[in-house]
Amino acid sequence: MARLDLGKTAPEPYAGFKKADAALREGPLDVTLRELVKIRVSQINGCVYCVDMHSREALRHGEGQDRLLQLPVWQESELFDERERAALAYAETATRREHVTDELWDSLRKAFPDEAELGHLVAQVSLINALNLIGVPLEMKPPRR
Repeated sequence: MARLDLGKTAPEPYAGFKKADAALREGPLDVTLRELVKIRVSQINGCVYCVDMHSREALRHGEGQDRLLQLPVWQESELFDERERAALAYAETATRREHVTDELWDSLRKAFPDEAELGHLVAQVSLINALNLIGVPLEMKPPRR
């Protein structure tokens, strides 16, 4: 059980997070890419609740188990395409609060020439980081199955 139920204790701000999530789900980002980014960011941040939830969601949307197993070492894996690599590199860099170099940004722009899609990727990385900042300190855990 989590330390605090934010949906009950701060319903208005929590509803804002849910509204942002709904907007991102309706946006132009491919569902598989969106879930890979959420999983990888959550792995870095140590949010077991989000890793579990988004891994299961990725599987429901047809993501393969091999790719999920290799996601922590995506840079060494041959299972991720250039778009996914650019998105994951950006997600890791932003999550670690490191400088997004011009080289990284250029590779991201090349992989995502549609600015709306790129904007949704940036927003998705920001939102999952914010949600991890809720899940980790509140010690949210996935259900035991």
